[in-house]
Amino acid sequence: MRIPVAVVLGLFLVNASSQEPVRLFAAGSLRAAMTEIMQASSVPATGTFGPSGLLRERIEKGEGAEVFASADMDHPGRLEKQGKAMPVRLFARNRLCALAAPQAAVTTETLLARMLDPAVKLGISTPKADPSGDYAWALFAKADAVQPGARAKLEAKALKLTGGPDSPPPPKDRSQYGQLVAEGKADIFLTYCTNALQARAENAAQQIVQVPADLAVGADYGLTVLKGARPEAERFAQFVLSPAGQAVLAKHGFAAGDEK
Repeated sequence: MRIPVAVVLGLFLVNASSQEPVRLFAAGSLRAAMTEIMQASSVPATGTFGPSGLLRERIEKGEGAEVFASADMDHPGRLEKQGKAMPVRLFARNRLCALAAPQAAVTTETLLARMLDPAVKLGISTPKADPSGDYAWALFAKADAVQPGARAKLEAKALKLTGGPDSPPPPKDRSQYGQLVAEGKADIFLTYCTNALQARAENAAQQIVQVPADLAVGADYGLTVLKGARPEAERFAQFVLSPAGQAVLAKHGFAAGDEK
């Protein structure tokens, strides 16, 4: 019995599609963790990393992402509202820390005063394009309740050094935050605590300063599967949410989605 050519071709195309890696778009702060998760998953995947807001824009313009792991809930939520993505799932938590140069002479108790010091260069990521910048903006808003007028001063002086459409690309396999502090571009950089840990691992003299409770800002990370994605995409998302995937995230400093 001869099998029609069209059937053979269809089987070939289905098999080729199932072997193609799942296309993951993920926040830059997830690069190390998601790279390890991709290596551990039985579902082949390839990652594109960058600021979540810019990745969301690329998806809106038609780039073929199948899974989107954002550093916030808003950007994947916008895709869901547009009918482009499945319901968003909270899969990890992070928070802001201050990465400081050795000479910055800053502690948790003096962080606000040092950030307000005109002589201190304060670095952040770009708001709207990168959720890290939005979280920094939220911290500045909280600072206003501690010291009236602080918000306007901090927003005016903050240097948007990363995460924007025109920002220099991050160095390969190195912390851009640690590099910027080491080069003197910033004396204090507000970034995720996970990023600060990586930076200090590469620059032992740099200091991680915990944000005081009255300024603390948490970051909720959202995961979604794009409409039209292959079944393998949902299988990969399920692995991220599984105990094995969550263990990798915890290893890299993230809290589980159900933890505060």
